[in-house]
Parts: sequence; structure tokens; C-alpha cells
Amino acid sequence: MASSAVSHAGDRAALARSRAAAQSRIRWELLSQLIRKDLKVKYQGSAIGFAWSLANPLIQMAIYYVIFTQVFKNGIPDYAVYLMAGLLPFTCFSQGVSGASGSVVGSAGLVKKVSFPRLVLPLSAVGFAAVQFLLQFTLLLAIVLLTTPGKFGFQTLLLVPAFALLLAFTTSLGVLVSALNVRWRDTSHFVEIAMLVWFWANPILYPAWQVKDTLDQHGAFWAYFLNPMATVVSTFERAVYQDAYYTDRLGQRRLILVDPGYLYYFRNLAIGFVITGLLLLLARTVFNRLQADFAEEL
Repeated sequence: MASSAVSHAGDRAALARSRAAAQSRIRWELLSQLIRKDLKVKYQGSAIGFAWSLANPLIQMAIYYVIFTQVFKNGIPDYAVYLMAGLLPFTCFSQGVSGASGSVVGSAGLVKKVSFPRLVLPLSAVGFAAVQFLLQFTLLLAIVLLTTPGKFGFQTLLLVPAFALLLAFTTSLGVLVSALNVRWRDTSHFVEIAMLVWFWANPILYPAWQVKDTLDQHGAFWAYFLNPMATVVSTFERAVYQDAYYTDRLGQRRLILVDPGYLYYFRNLAIGFVITGLLLLLARTVFNRLQADFAEEL
């Protein structure tokens, strides 16, 4: 009797694992199909296809480059590389969160008619932004490698945890706002404004030492990196940009990067992952509670 009960329990556990594995495969296949669909729809009928994904960041780079090197000269060498190293990950974050915020509302017809894991909708928006980012950043690395050979070293390994934090934080915030936007439609409009403000809260157009000089007077520079995107941006810059100093308008020699070492970035990354983990727990809790009313709200 005991052996029979153990055998049945084992069978039930194996069946539960098999169902979980099957559901996981279905979710992954559905997610990949949605990402591919979004990519095809966006560039369908286009003469140059995915190359259009490079147009927006390149135009932004050209505008900022002219302004900050020709009009308001900041003296930063290889400023285009520095700029793109920070601009591309933030663009990925902004597009991912903005796309996720309207993902459930934009698929109202599907949500009301078909039963499927709703979580794949914001995840597909983040995945779409991530694919575009990888295409853009690969081009940047290729340009840097061709124009300044030998520039990459150990610091390039920072790209791995930096991209992981970028993806995790974008996903966490995207899942949260996607659920909130179904209940409160003003959420997507708030996200648009928040992204404009958030852009300037990161050391993209300006070197981080400028913020450090101001906040260190109050011992508050540590709080600057409670913003995980500030960590992501500064780490990408450290991974791509060289240890370069420049002379500012006052004749002072300044380090362009926030810190010339590596431990500083690993510490900030660890803090960023903790904050992101807490945000992810909140996002999943909110999404799970609100998704039961999605069909009715839509």
C-alpha cells in the first residue's frame, strides 16, 4: 500500500512537471512569435528593412554631436562613441517600457476572445526593443573596433551584467505599467513624460563627474545610482569607452567616466539588481491581481 501511494505521488509529480514544461514551451513559442510578428509588421514593405532601426539613434547622435562638439564645445574626445554607449541602452529602455505600457490595451481584441498567458504581451514589447538594441549596439562595437583597434579589453566584459540589468529592469517596469494602464489609461501618457525626464537623470549627454561634484557636497552621490538606469548607462560607457581624461573650460583635467576602475561598477550593478528584483516582485503581484479583470476593463 505504501509503495503504491509513493508510486502514485511520483506519477503525479512527473505529470505536474511535464505540464509545467509544456506550458513553458507554449509561452516561449508564443513570445517568440509575437516578437517576430512585431518586427515583420514594423519593417514590412520597407526597402531597407531593419536598417531603419538605426536611423533614429544615428540622427539623435548627429544632432547631439553637433550641439555639444561644435556649438557648446565640451572637449570630450571621441564624443560620438561616449554618446552612443549611453544613448542606445536608454533608447532600448524607453522603447521597451513605452511599448509594454500599451501592449495589453493594444491587444484588447485578442485578450477578450482568446485564453493565453497575458504576460507575454509586455514581454514581447520588451523583446522587440531588445532585438533592435542588439542590432544597433553590434554596429557601434563594430565601428569602434574598426576605428580604434585594440581599444577593447577586460572592461568589455561589463557588457554582460549591464545588459542583464537593462533587460531585467525594463521587463520589471514594463510588466508593471502594462497592467496599470488597463485600469488607469493615463499610465501610458505618464510613461511618455517620465521617459523625457528620466533621460536627463542619466549621464548620457554629460559626464557623471558633473553630478558627482554637486552631490558630493551633500554626501548624496550614492543616491544617484539608486536609479538602475544610471548604473546601466555608466557601465555601458565604461565597457565601451576608454579611460580618457579631458581638459575642461577651466583648464582642469577631468575623468570622463564616473570611475576608472571596475569594482565601483560591480557594486552599483549589485544594488541595481536588488532594486530590480524588488520591482519585479511588485510587478508580478500587481499583474497577477489585475489580469483577471483585463477582459472586463477592455
